Amino acid sequence: MTFRQAVVATPDIRTGYKSGLSALGTYSNCVSVSETTKLQGSIDIDASTTAKYPNDNRWDYAFAYKDEVFFVEVHSAITSEVKTVLKKLQWLKDWLVAQAPEINKLKAKSRNPFIWVQSKNFQIPKTSPQYLMAVQKGLLPLKKLELN
Repeated sequence: MTFRQAVVATPDIRTGYKSGLSALGTYSNCVSVSETTKLQGSIDIDASTTAKYPNDNRWDYAFAYKDEVFFVEVHSAITSEVKTVLKKLQWLKDWLVAQAPEINKLKAKSRNPFIWVQSKNFQIPKTSPQYLMAVQKGLLPLKKLELN
């Protein structure tokens, strides 16, 4: 199944498929790929699921590249926001299993499919408990996601 077919098969986001990285809007510059022709579309998960899950900490985006799906959260990389991003990650994982199983099957295996891209400067001290929590979940913020 292609990413587009998986999106259409997912009622929560059925109509949200966009070509390339266009679903990321102004944040599309947070992702760099070596072969743009291998981009297979994107979805704004947050915008597409707001009505159904208005009070949840929802994940931002997903996109497909070289037949793998990556999930990107663009968020402040400050100590006080680590727990929020980790809640968003748990929400995403639960949502993928319960509501988006076809997309879940396509998640990247070549690397961690869950990526936190910092929206501003990195301000999480390496000695803080929050830094350790992020490391344990494999979710340290990046300045930019670069895929070959």
